[in-house]
Amino acid sequence: VQLQASGGGLVQAGGSLRLSCAASGRIFSTYTLGWFRQAPGKEREFVAAFHWSGGSSTFYADSVKGRFTISRDYAENTGYLQMNSLKPEDTAVYYCAAARPPNYGRDRKTYDYWGQGTLVTVSS
Repeated sequence: VQLQASGGGLVQAGGSLRLSCAASGRIFSTYTLGWFRQAPGKEREFVAAFHWSGGSSTFYADSVKGRFTISRDYAENTGYLQMNSLKPEDTAVYYCAAARPPNYGRDRKTYDYWGQGTLVTVSS
C-alpha cells in the first residue's frame, strides 16, 4: 500500500481545509485509515481514525473532536480529513497512515504504511 497525502496549506483561524489521502492497492478498503500530525518540536500525535469491522467506526483525539471529520471514498480509494474551525494550535505536518486488519487504534506503532505528510499552517 502506498499513500499520498495532499490538501495542506495556509488558512486563517476559523477557516477550513480538507486533506486527502490517495491510496494504491485494492485491499486498502479493508485497512484502518488514520491521520496523525506533528508540530515543530513535538512528537507525532494521533488525530483521527476510520476503522471497518462489519460496520464503520470513527474515533478522534479530544483536541479535534467536533471540528474534524474523517471519511473515505472506497470507489476512489481515497481517505479524507475535513478540518473546520481551525486554530493556530492545529498547525502541523499531517500524515495519513494505514493499518493492516484487524489492527486499529491511536498508537502510531499500530500503523504499517505512511504517506509523506502535508503541511497545515493556521494563522491567528
